[in-house]
Amino acid sequence: MKAQNNGLSRRKLIGVAAAAAATVGTVNSKAKEKSFKIKNGRIRQSIMGWCFNPMPTLELAKHCKEIGLVAMEGIDSKHYPAVRELGLKISLVSGGHGFKNGPCNPKNTDAVINGLKKGIDLAAEIGTKKVITFTGMSYKDMDPDQAAKLCVETWKRVMPHAEKKGITLVLEHLNSRDDSHPMKGHPGYFGDDVDFCAKLVSGVGSKNFKLLFDVYHVQVMNGDVIHRIKQYKDIIGHYHTAGCPGRGELDDTQEINYPPVLRAILETGYEGYVAQEFIPTWKDPVQSLRHAAEVCDV
Repeated sequence: MKAQNNGLSRRKLIGVAAAAAATVGTVNSKAKEKSFKIKNGRIRQSIMGWCFNPMPTLELAKHCKEIGLVAMEGIDSKHYPAVRELGLKISLVSGGHGFKNGPCNPKNTDAVINGLKKGIDLAAEIGTKKVITFTGMSYKDMDPDQAAKLCVETWKRVMPHAEKKGITLVLEHLNSRDDSHPMKGHPGYFGDDVDFCAKLVSGVGSKNFKLLFDVYHVQVMNGDVIHRIKQYKDIIGHYHTAGCPGRGELDDTQEINYPPVLRAILETGYEGYVAQEFIPTWKDPVQSLRHAAEVCDV
């Protein structure tokens, strides 16, 4: 009798596994349908344009518009007029100094200040509220405490201009672990711990200086994503997405379950943009984007 129960249990488990596999197949098939368009729109979805290179920016913009995304970022500013003409917003403007040449290195101080001020002016001109900034890369003989202090001091020098223009600077945390691809990870990046970046934000002490919470980078370096979203909700000013590991699609091959993450973001009262920043691996990158839009349309 005992053996019979074990056999029945195994048959049930096999049946459950088969049903689960069938369900996954159905979900993936539905997600790849060319007809999907954003329906709920509770998440204001944007896209980081560089991920879809070499697709021309305006071609990508037209696909974004058709799918239902509402904004773009990470594109050359020369495309801003045409993108806006299509009815899309620019969700984030470059701070001009890039992730390598940040304020942790005193050699970059003037360039960071000038770049951020130009970014602030451009953002104000086109009606965008956010400008991105970075810590920069660690360097030989760097004193971490002094580097952190210099970061805060440099940003503080820019904040009066940002506050006057109504612009928020957002500091992006990046992972330093993945060295497989120049844009999947950034070995040597100073601000590679999201808790440390949160302390830098607090050190600046302005409502116009916040954290750019990249879910992919946080997962690689820290994990515990939903807890940290809730923990830092008051200082988060922007979000990025990507599958992990590998910075690919938001599909069932990766470890982040995005729908609960997006619902947690909504529960914090966040009303800003969430930008897709994954590197497509599917044969049709537009279907990759369509799938990600569906996953995030919670």
